[in-house]
Amino acid sequence: EIYRHVEQLDEVVESIVIGQQWEDDVRVVLFVVLTPGINLDDRLEKEIRRTVREKCTPRHVPAKIVQVAEIPRTKSGKIVELAVREVVHDRPVKNIHSLANPEALELYRNLPQLQD
Repeated sequence: EIYRHVEQLDEVVESIVIGQQWEDDVRVVLFVVLTPGINLDDRLEKEIRRTVREKCTPRHVPAKIVQVAEIPRTKSGKIVELAVREVVHDRPVKNIHSLANPEALELYRNLPQLQD
Protein backbone atom coordinates (compact mmCIF):
# COMPACT_ATOMS: atom_id res chain seq x y z
CA GLU A 1 0.00 0.00 0.00
CA ILE A 2 2.72 2.49 0.96
CA TYR A 3 4.79 1.62 -2.11
CA ARG A 4 2.01 2.40 -4.54
CA HIS A 5 1.46 5.89 -3.15
CA VAL A 6 5.10 6.84 -2.55
CA GLU A 7 6.13 5.65 -6.00
CA GLN A 8 3.52 7.91 -7.61
CA LEU A 9 5.73 10.85 -6.65
CA ASP A 10 7.83 11.92 -9.64
CA GLU A 11 11.08 11.86 -7.65
CA VAL A 12 10.68 8.30 -6.33
CA VAL A 13 11.67 5.40 -8.59
CA GLU A 14 11.06 2.63 -6.06
CA SER A 15 10.90 2.05 -2.34
CA ILE A 16 11.04 -0.53 0.42
CA VAL A 17 9.64 -0.33 3.96
CA ILE A 18 10.72 -2.20 7.08
CA GLY A 19 9.93 -2.12 10.76
CA GLN A 20 13.03 -1.35 12.84
CA GLN A 21 13.18 -2.33 16.50
CA TRP A 22 13.78 0.92 18.35
CA GLU A 23 13.55 1.77 22.04
CA ASP A 24 11.09 -0.98 23.03
CA ASP A 25 8.96 -0.31 19.96
CA VAL A 26 9.02 -0.68 16.19
CA ARG A 27 9.41 2.32 13.92
CA VAL A 28 8.64 2.53 10.20
CA VAL A 29 11.70 3.06 8.01
CA LEU A 30 11.27 3.88 4.33
CA PHE A 31 14.16 3.47 1.90
CA VAL A 32 13.81 5.23 -1.44
CA VAL A 33 15.61 5.09 -4.78
CA LEU A 34 15.22 8.50 -6.37
CA THR A 35 15.28 9.73 -9.95
CA PRO A 36 18.88 10.32 -11.09
CA GLY A 37 20.02 13.80 -10.09
CA ILE A 38 17.51 14.07 -7.22
CA ASN A 39 18.64 14.00 -3.59
CA LEU A 40 16.49 13.49 -0.54
CA ASP A 41 15.99 16.88 1.10
CA ASP A 42 13.62 18.29 3.72
CA ARG A 43 11.04 19.29 1.10
CA LEU A 44 10.89 15.80 -0.40
CA GLU A 45 10.83 14.13 3.03
CA LYS A 46 7.84 16.29 3.99
CA GLU A 47 6.10 15.48 0.70
CA ILE A 48 6.64 11.75 1.21
CA ARG A 49 5.33 11.89 4.79
CA ARG A 50 2.32 13.97 3.73
CA THR A 51 1.53 11.49 0.96
CA VAL A 52 1.69 8.51 3.33
CA ARG A 53 -0.40 10.30 5.98
CA GLU A 54 -3.11 11.26 3.48
CA LYS A 55 -3.18 8.15 1.28
CA CYS A 56 -2.50 5.48 3.92
CA THR A 57 -2.75 6.20 7.64
CA PRO A 58 -0.80 8.32 10.14
CA ARG A 59 0.44 5.06 11.69
CA HIS A 60 2.32 4.26 8.46
CA VAL A 61 4.17 7.59 8.28
CA PRO A 62 7.87 6.70 8.31
CA ALA A 63 9.97 7.76 11.30
CA LYS A 64 13.02 7.64 9.03
CA ILE A 65 13.39 8.07 5.28
CA VAL A 66 16.72 7.04 3.78
CA GLN A 67 17.88 7.41 0.18
CA VAL A 68 19.60 4.32 -1.24
CA ALA A 69 21.05 3.50 -4.65
CA GLU A 70 19.48 0.06 -5.03
CA ILE A 71 16.84 -2.22 -3.55
CA PRO A 72 17.62 -5.93 -3.09
CA ARG A 73 15.46 -8.34 -5.06
CA THR A 74 15.01 -12.04 -5.54
CA LYS A 75 15.98 -13.58 -8.84
CA SER A 76 12.29 -13.44 -9.77
CA GLY A 77 12.22 -9.66 -9.16
CA LYS A 78 10.44 -9.43 -5.80
CA ILE A 79 11.76 -6.94 -3.27
CA VAL A 80 13.03 -8.53 -0.07
CA GLU A 81 11.91 -6.64 3.03
CA LEU A 82 12.91 -9.49 5.33
CA ALA A 83 16.53 -9.51 4.12
CA VAL A 84 16.80 -5.73 4.52
CA ARG A 85 15.30 -5.92 8.01
CA GLU A 86 17.79 -8.60 9.02
CA VAL A 87 20.74 -6.51 7.78
CA VAL A 88 19.47 -3.38 9.55
CA HIS A 89 19.24 -5.40 12.77
CA ASP A 90 22.72 -6.87 12.17
CA ARG A 91 21.40 -10.42 11.87
CA PRO A 92 22.39 -13.03 9.28
CA VAL A 93 20.34 -13.16 6.08
CA LYS A 94 18.91 -16.56 5.18
CA ASN A 95 18.65 -17.67 1.55
CA ILE A 96 21.04 -14.98 0.36
CA HIS A 97 21.71 -17.22 -2.66
CA SER A 98 18.15 -16.53 -3.86
CA LEU A 99 18.89 -12.81 -4.33
CA ALA A 100 19.62 -11.36 -7.74
CA ASN A 101 21.72 -8.57 -6.19
CA PRO A 102 22.94 -9.65 -2.73
CA GLU A 103 25.62 -6.94 -2.77
CA ALA A 104 22.84 -4.35 -2.45
CA LEU A 105 22.30 -5.48 1.14
CA GLU A 106 25.56 -3.78 2.12
CA LEU A 107 23.90 -0.42 1.38
CA TYR A 108 21.67 -1.02 4.42
CA ARG A 109 24.31 -2.13 6.93
CA ASN A 110 25.24 0.16 9.86
CA LEU A 111 23.52 3.25 8.46
CA PRO A 112 24.18 6.30 10.65
CA GLN A 113 20.66 7.58 9.89
CA LEU A 114 19.22 4.59 11.76
CA GLN A 115 21.33 5.01 14.89
CA ASP A 116 19.23 7.82 16.38
